[in-house]
Amino acid sequence: MIVLVAFVPSFLYLVWIRNTEKYSREPYKRLLIIFLYGAVFSISIAVLFEIVLMILLNENVERVYEVLGDNPSIPALMLACVIAPFVEEAAKGLGILRARRAMTDLENGIVYGAAVGLGFAATENLLYENAALIEGGTEAFIATAVVRSISSALLHASASSVLGLGIARKVMRLGGWMPFYLAAVVMHSSFNFAASFGVLYAEDIGQIAYSIGLIAALAIAFLGISTVRRKIKELEAGRRRAGRGWA
Repeated sequence: MIVLVAFVPSFLYLVWIRNTEKYSREPYKRLLIIFLYGAVFSISIAVLFEIVLMILLNENVERVYEVLGDNPSIPALMLACVIAPFVEEAAKGLGILRARRAMTDLENGIVYGAAVGLGFAATENLLYENAALIEGGTEAFIATAVVRSISSALLHASASSVLGLGIARKVMRLGGWMPFYLAAVVMHSSFNFAASFGVLYAEDIGQIAYSIGLIAALAIAFLGISTVRRKIKELEAGRRRAGRGWA
């Protein structure tokens, strides 16, 4: 049941994003392979590198405090807003690259990017939701599952879709992928900062800090996925107009 709660929403989101295209939709078999790569390999790579980088950060924590101040939340903030976005988007990018031979148009990159991101999000949600169940019981599990299913899952899908677009542009020799990777990192970092807002500022403004952070995180996630779907529709419409000689 815990696995289903974590994976079913992500898979339904993948179907939704895939079906945003009206024509030349990606085959489910290939999408499922990329989804599973994100769920197993991308997240394993990300966790490994994050552990190594956090060990290095903790070894230099005094220097971090000298620069940013003596705050016990700083290492966690560095992990959430700096280390995790760079590492996780790079790890998801490896999964997107596995689909590069199937990228015949730019929309393919967006959809395959979403597939990797949603696979990654499913496993990440499984870990967080399981921890919530163990530590806080059924109510904590349900709350965590609902919030993460409508926030972090959509964030991972939209951020890696941006990188997928960049990789598709590179495959089709239309430009580089680095600006798109950095855009994905900024999206991810902004979301993580919003999600951390309550922890950081609860002592200053009370419980309202958690509400502000949650609203901001949801706004980033919904804006991201809305933009991704709109971009798929625009690219497909433009390609069809060009094919018919309209542009």
